[in-house]
Order: sequence, then C-alpha cells, then structure tokens
Amino acid sequence: MKRRTLLRAAVIGGSSAAFGGTLWRGAAYAAPAQPGAGPYGALGSPDANRVRLPAGFSSRVIARSRQTVAGTSYTWHDAPDGGACYADGSGWIYVSNSEINPSGGASAVRFSSTGAVTGAYRVLSGTRQNCAGGKTPWNTWLSCEEVDRGYVYETDPWGVKAAVRRDAMGRFKHEAASADPVRRTLYLTEDVTDGCFYRFTPTTWGDLSSGRLEVMVAGSGTSGPVTWATVPDPTGATATRNQVAGAKRFNGGEGCYYANDTCWFTTKGDNRVWQYDAAAQTIELAYDDSLVTGGTAPLTGVDNVTGAASGDLFVAEDGGNMEICVITPDDVVAPFLRVDGQSGSEITGPAFSPDGRRLYFSSQRGTSGSSSGGITYEVTGPFRG
Repeated sequence: MKRRTLLRAAVIGGSSAAFGGTLWRGAAYAAPAQPGAGPYGALGSPDANRVRLPAGFSSRVIARSRQTVAGTSYTWHDAPDGGACYADGSGWIYVSNSEINPSGGASAVRFSSTGAVTGAYRVLSGTRQNCAGGKTPWNTWLSCEEVDRGYVYETDPWGVKAAVRRDAMGRFKHEAASADPVRRTLYLTEDVTDGCFYRFTPTTWGDLSSGRLEVMVAGSGTSGPVTWATVPDPTGATATRNQVAGAKRFNGGEGCYYANDTCWFTTKGDNRVWQYDAAAQTIELAYDDSLVTGGTAPLTGVDNVTGAASGDLFVAEDGGNMEICVITPDDVVAPFLRVDGQSGSEITGPAFSPDGRRLYFSSQRGTSGSSSGGITYEVTGPFRG
C-alpha cells in the first residue's frame, strides 16, 4: 500500500488520532493526547544499556569498537555506520560500515537461528569514510565513501569474494543507495549542501560494472513531476552535481530506502524526508519539521532510514535526542527508541533481521563521543508485522 504524504494527512476535530506529529498542508501540528506514545506506546526508563524502549522490547550490545566481538576473535571497527541484514541458512548476517578516514571499510557479524553470535569478520578494507550504502537484490552490500569523488564498493557479506569498486556508479560524496527491482535501477544520495539525487541503471541487471548514471531534474519546489538526465562524466572530474543544468538540489542527502514503487530519502540539512514515486515519476515531502507548529518536532537530525514489513519507516537521528523514530503508513510520527547519555554521538545503520523480529543499529561514537567508542545494538520485541 502506498504511503500517504504527511502533508496531506487529515487532522480530524483539531487533534491527531494518534501520537502527534501529523502535518496538514503546512499548518497544523496536533498535540498528542499521550506525548511520546506512538504505535508501540511510550518509551520506558533506560535499560542496562541506557536504551529507552516501549514495553515488551529489550536490547543487547552486539559489539563495541576496538573490542573483540563476544565468542569470536574479531575486533569490531571504529565508527559503525550504515548496515543491512542478509539471510544465512537458518541464521543471518549483519553488515556494518566504518566511517573513518583513512581505513574505513566494513565488517560483518554472523548469527545462528537463535540469535547467538557465531562469527565476525572483515568484508571491505582500504577504503575511506564508508558512511551508508545499500543492499542489492542479489545479496551484496554497496558500501559508499562519503568523501569528495568517493566510490561505491560492492562487497560480499559472507566475506568470501573480494570487494569490487564500481566506478560506473559515479564519483561524488556518496551516502546511501537503494535498489528498485521493478525498474532495475538503483537510487543514490549525495551528502553535500547542494547535492543531488541520482539513479544508476546497469547495462545488465545484477552486474554493476557498467551502466548509465542519471541525475534528477525538477523545479525548485518541494513537489511535482521530475525527469532524469544522463551525467556526462561520472568520473567527477567536474563535480557530477554541476554537469546537468536544472539538476534538483537537496541539502545534505542521507539515508535511502525503497519499497512498493517508492524511494524514501532523507536530507539532514533541512530535516526532511522525501518520497519519490517511481511509477508516477513525482516527488513530494513525507516529513518536514519546519512545518510542525504548536509543539516540538518529533523527529530531528534525520539520517539513515529503513522499513519494516508493516510499512513503517524507521528513521535514525544524527544528533537530535538520539532516537530512532517511526513514521507509520497512517502518518503517525513518534520515537521508537532513545539512547541516553550519548549526546556526542549519532544513531546509524538501522536494519531488520530477515524475519523482522530484531532491529540492529549503532551509536557511532557511544558515550565517549569518539569514533573509538562505537556500540552496535540489537533490539527484540513485538514488532508490527
């Protein structure tokens, strides 16, 4: 079911039917009857890991930067960032980037069917400031370099095949990627204040060695039809965002997630969540904190984003108050979890296990505020199915 934009959500009788955060044509923010309570209820007190969760949910620490992952001999990387999960027989794998420069790269943790950690290992080395990325339908991990003229690297979550640099996907300050299997293309965000939104269409679906890089072209508004124009020189000798006249600008592209003909992506510079309707080729806002009036915006510092089988979006905050917020198909915006005592950090890498019962994420700098203090968590509980 296609999500309604929050800017069109109805506010009935002057109040929101659920937790406040519903926006209505740039006007009304309805104060919630139960502040902080979303579809999962209000957040509880901090647990032993200093994570606040709704009733019925619990957290555990999976890994800490510069410490060996429990049950393995592998030392977890600094500054854990973007991540994704992959089915592995009856278990699964969680892949996580390392946003440091130099070194960077990515690591993985393997889990058994019961959730026990059975291994950890490196899947990418020798790269720079690997921020976010994206999962492909053929079960590889695209790790993106967030540096000028950065590359996308295609990696093997099992750590068997060597990672491959995908030059055809363009050289720019990459952030995240998401795959659209219907149109056989991939969407890419760019983390600069005047960045663009791209799509890469491989010559052969499943092979990223060659293809066409395009940039979105649209008017200056926040909604309406868009077109796509080929980037003449993906090598970035001239910045890719400056090669096509009329390319639409976005203030700090961050997370990117595709489902059901829609690609959602975030822009941290203006605290917005955008939705691109790939079938209709239109764009509009799904969330804009500047339009929240009469209360405090429930979601700030938008960054990584993922989705659940329920249709809920889970948006991580870079800064803000260290929350992962949920945006439901019914246009409810609410905190799902909050990490206390880590104001110098950011939430990164939210991803669900293949069965949808566990959510993984990291606090990139933990309590220390340093890249060496990263913490990777798992949350279990009654997620909406």
